[in-house]
Amino acid sequence: MDSASVELALPAPAKVNLYLGVHAELDERRYHRVDSVMIAVDLADVVRVRPASQLQVICQPAAGFPQEKNTAYKAAVRLGQLASRVPDFCITIEKHVPEQSGMGGSSSDAATVVRALCQLWGLDPASEDVRRVAASVGADVPFFLNPLPTLLVGAGDVPQETFPAMDGLPLVLVRPAGPGVSTVAAYAEFDRAHEEPADPEPLLAALRAGDRAAVAANLHNNLDPVACKLLPADGEVKSWLLAQPGAVSGQVSGSGSTVFAICQSDAAAAQIAASAKARGWWPQVAHTTSPSAVGAA
Repeated sequence: MDSASVELALPAPAKVNLYLGVHAELDERRYHRVDSVMIAVDLADVVRVRPASQLQVICQPAAGFPQEKNTAYKAAVRLGQLASRVPDFCITIEKHVPEQSGMGGSSSDAATVVRALCQLWGLDPASEDVRRVAASVGADVPFFLNPLPTLLVGAGDVPQETFPAMDGLPLVLVRPAGPGVSTVAAYAEFDRAHEEPADPEPLLAALRAGDRAAVAANLHNNLDPVACKLLPADGEVKSWLLAQPGAVSGQVSGSGSTVFAICQSDAAAAQIAASAKARGWWPQVAHTTSPSAVGAA
C-alpha cells in the first residue's frame, strides 16, 4: 500500500476487565504478576492517520502533555524502528474514552496506530515482533491489536488464551466527576494491604462455553477495593449501580475510576445511565464488541 497517499480512520475501542487478579509477588522486572481478562466495548476513540512531513500527534480535546509522551507517538516511533521506516504521519485522536478511567483509552490509541501503520507498511500485526513493540509501549496495548476476549498473564501483557466473541452484552459505564485513579497510586496502595485474587477458572469456563449468565456471575477484580478506598466516589457509584433495577452484576474496571454493570437489557442500561447523569456522574451505555465489529470509522 502506498502510505504516501492513503488516509485511514479507525476506531480505538475501550475495554473493561471481567477479571483482574493482581498478585503480591514481583517478577524479574519488578512488575506485579497480573492475570487479566479483558473484553472490548463499543465506546471508542477515533484515530485518523494521514501522510505529513513529520510525525505529529494531535488530541481532540488537547492533551495536557508533550506529544512525545503520548502512547500513540511512542507506538509510531517504535514501529518505525522495527520496520526501518520513518513515521511521517499526522495522527489525530478524537477522544471519547475518559482519561484515568480504567478502560484502556491510551493503550487502545497506541494499538490502533500500530494496526494502521501495519496496514500502510504491509506489516503483519499478529507477528511476535509487532506484539513486542506493542508491549514495550504499555501492558494493555497487545490486547487491543486483536481485541477478542482474552486472558493475559505475566504482568498482564502476555496473551495466554483467547475466547469466542461475546458481542452485544449490554453494559452501563459510570464514572464519578473529578480526577480518576492513578495506576501507580493504586498499586502502591495494593502493596500496603492486598487481598489474594479469586480463582479465575469459573469465569474462563463461562467464556469458553459462551455462557453469558455465568460470565456475569463470576466477575472479579481485587483492585476494586483499592480503587474505592483511593476514590470513595467509586464506592458510592458501585453501591448505587448494583442497586439499580436491571443491573445484573458489576465492578470497577482496572484500577478505576469507571464502574461498569452488565445489564439485563439495553432499556435497563439506558434507564440507569439517565439516572446516573442526573446525579452528576458521567454515564455511557455500551456493548461488548470484538474485531469483527471493529472496522473503519
